[in-house]
Amino acid sequence: MSFNLVKRILLLNLIAQSGIILTGATVRLTGSGLGCPTWPQCTPGSFIPTLHQAESYHKYIEFGNRTLTGILTLAAIATLVGVWKTSSDKRFRKIALIPIVGTVFQAILGGITVLTNLNSATVMIHLLVSVALVAVSVYLFDAYNRSFKKVSGVSRAIGIGVLASAALVVFLGSVVTNSGPHSGDANVASALPFDPALMAWLHADSVWLFVGVLIASWLLLKAGVVSESAFPSLRNLTALTVVQGVVGYSQYFSGLPILLVGIHVLLAILIWISAVYFYRRSNFELKSEINAESLNYSI
Repeated sequence: MSFNLVKRILLLNLIAQSGIILTGATVRLTGSGLGCPTWPQCTPGSFIPTLHQAESYHKYIEFGNRTLTGILTLAAIATLVGVWKTSSDKRFRKIALIPIVGTVFQAILGGITVLTNLNSATVMIHLLVSVALVAVSVYLFDAYNRSFKKVSGVSRAIGIGVLASAALVVFLGSVVTNSGPHSGDANVASALPFDPALMAWLHADSVWLFVGVLIASWLLLKAGVVSESAFPSLRNLTALTVVQGVVGYSQYFSGLPILLVGIHVLLAILIWISAVYFYRRSNFELKSEINAESLNYSI
């Protein structure tokens, strides 16, 4: 198995792990969370939607999300096989196990979510596990076939600050979602006992904290404290954050229209990926690409 093929597999895994967050959001926003009211079957007696099923078009949206889980599983298995065939690094091999283990866990958690009538706590955990799997997938794609060394000092601290503040934004964003009107089904109310407006403003405060850390990152980059290799990811992260801010306030003041919320989720995924990349670029300096004769990883 060639390095280039494995690299493509790792990219596919990252896309799939990110894509299922977006399709999951589509399920929630269209009220299709119980489009397949049973698990693992879609409806009693059938693993696929049936013609006369009462859930109308919702069954196809939810079934489509379940189908993507199958594609995700194949990508995770291919990731594991590819890494184990081309890498001799035991630590990297162990990390390559995470996508498949996480995907199986997510499938089970998804079933529990359906069987508990879209309990908001399980829905939120479902999202946050996917976010963690995206971070792992970014790492696998970025670190594969490359040797890095850690940097020290302020650069590491600002990288950690960006990643931590981005994680806080994502976490509070999931709390807002699970406190708001998009429960995943028209007949299911949110189980989180929080005021949506208050949660939205706390989420906005976390965004402003994140913006402050980004500004500090730019200043430190200009001062030469942060590696120049972090510039592309910081540029992308800043641009996405500006657009996200406009979309976020627009959706809040316009009553959370589905399209804007969906765009907000897509941008959140891209921001998270960029934040993980910035963390890596500000914390690790690339030493070399590793060739076929030297399968040693130093991450």
